[in-house]
Amino acid sequence: MKLPRRLVQLDVDSTFIQQEAIELLAAKAGVLSEVARITDAAMRGELDFAQSLIARVALLQGLSATVIDQVRNEITLTDGAADLVETLHSRGHYVALVSGGFVNIMQPIVDDLRIDYFRANTLEIQDGVLTGKVVGSIIDRAAKAKALAEFASDCQVELKDTVAIGDGANDLDMMAVAGISIAFNAKPIVAQAADFSITEPSLASVPALIGI
Repeated sequence: MKLPRRLVQLDVDSTFIQQEAIELLAAKAGVLSEVARITDAAMRGELDFAQSLIARVALLQGLSATVIDQVRNEITLTDGAADLVETLHSRGHYVALVSGGFVNIMQPIVDDLRIDYFRANTLEIQDGVLTGKVVGSIIDRAAKAKALAEFASDCQVELKDTVAIGDGANDLDMMAVAGISIAFNAKPIVAQAADFSITEPSLASVPALIGI
């Protein structure tokens, strides 16, 4: 039996990459402890993600935009991430990255790996510094689910053939919509909701889990 074409959508921070990009930015601004505390609460589902993002980004106000390049150089892909993209593409499947993080940081990686679909927040920059605001609507848990449906429609993959992979509470909606959901080293609330749970620091097992 021929396998259906799949769309595999991954969260970015702490899933596709090993870091939380906003925490790398916060370290440059000297506000890491405050930002990490808010991030942890949001990922456990204790805070609304959009409100938490607004609060965290506000702490970055006045930071020089030159740190974005520095942070890009500190980003490390999760083990197996690049191989997963290559495997999926080689077999005619599609890959999407949807992030509560930032286009400003991830775009070069998206371009390099030829990711099919990408959606994330955009940090506002004026006169070479971060304003402490994001541009446009915030990519929260509802937006991640909406993106999955839009991307699936665009590449003509049925929702039952989609896969969503994430680690935090803001990934729950897209995981609920997807045909297969995978929790990746996830918070308990996410692991409990997923079809599969990966507890090792690698995405190498994903193809086998989704029948590829």
